[in-house]
Amino acid sequence: MPYQPRVAILVPAPDYEEKWQPAFARKAAALTAAGLIVEQRVWTDPGDLAGHDLVLPLFAWGYQRNVAAWYGLLDRLGDEGLPVVNPVPVLRWNSDKAYLADLAAKGVAVVPTVDVAALDAAALADACARLGTEEVVIKPAISGGADGTHRIAPGAAIPADALGQRRLVQPLMPGILTEGEVSLFFFGGRFSHAIVKRPAAGDFRVQEQFGGRETAWEAKDAARTLAAMALAAAPLPPTYARVDMVGDAAGRLHLMELELIEPSLFLHHAPDKGAAFAQAVYAAV
Repeated sequence: MPYQPRVAILVPAPDYEEKWQPAFARKAAALTAAGLIVEQRVWTDPGDLAGHDLVLPLFAWGYQRNVAAWYGLLDRLGDEGLPVVNPVPVLRWNSDKAYLADLAAKGVAVVPTVDVAALDAAALADACARLGTEEVVIKPAISGGADGTHRIAPGAAIPADALGQRRLVQPLMPGILTEGEVSLFFFGGRFSHAIVKRPAAGDFRVQEQFGGRETAWEAKDAARTLAAMALAAAPLPPTYARVDMVGDAAGRLHLMELELIEPSLFLHHAPDKGAAFAQAVYAAV
C-alpha cells in the first residue's frame, strides 16, 4: 500500500463560536481522497507535531484574538523546523496587514490604506484627508472575520474598541455595496475558482455571520492579473491562497486582502470540489 502522509490541521479551541466544521469536512474529504491522513489539532495547544509530514494552519481561526499565542506558535514551528504549508515566513508576513504596504510598493493596486498608530479624532481626520474621503472603514492590523471592523460615517464617533488603538483606515470602497467582494482561489499557483460575496442589506461586511452570501463568479482578466501580481509579491510561493478584491467608483479592482493563513476556500464552488487543493497540499509533503 502506498505511504499515506500524515497531516495535522490546526483548528479552533472548542469554545470558538464560528461554525468551522462543515468547511473542515470538505477540506478533510478532499485531502483524504488524495491519500493523506488528516488529524485535528487545536492551534492554541497542538501538542507534539513531530510525527506529522505536514502542518496546515487552515483553521487557526481566532488567532487575531490571541496574537501572542499565534506568534509563539509560529516561533515554535520555525524553531522545530516542522514542515508547514503555507511556510512560516509567509504566515508571519501575512499575519499583519502591514503587508498591504509591501504589495503597494511593488505596484499592486491595493485598497488605499493609512496605518494609524493610535486612533483618535485628529488622526482620523488626517487619514480621511490623506485618502480624500469622508466615509471610511477602520480595522485592526491583525484581524480576521471582520473582528473590530467598523464603518465610520462623516462626523460619527470613533468606536470605543478602536479609540487609542492601532488601526488601518481605508475608504469605504463603493464596489462593496454594489458589486460585492470578489475572491479568487489558487492552489499550487494555479487558478481554481472564484466567488463574489455580497453583504446583507444595510451592512458592508460580507462574512456569513453578518448575513453575507456568496455565489460563483467568472474571474475576468483584470481580476486574474491583479491576483497574479499579489501572489508574485509574497515572500515565498504559497501552496494555497485566496485573493480578495473590491471595485472603486470607476469599477477598477483593488486588492483588499491576500489570505494565506486560514482562509475559507469555498471548495463547494470549485469545479473539482477540492481535488486541485488536495493535490497541491500532497505535492508540498
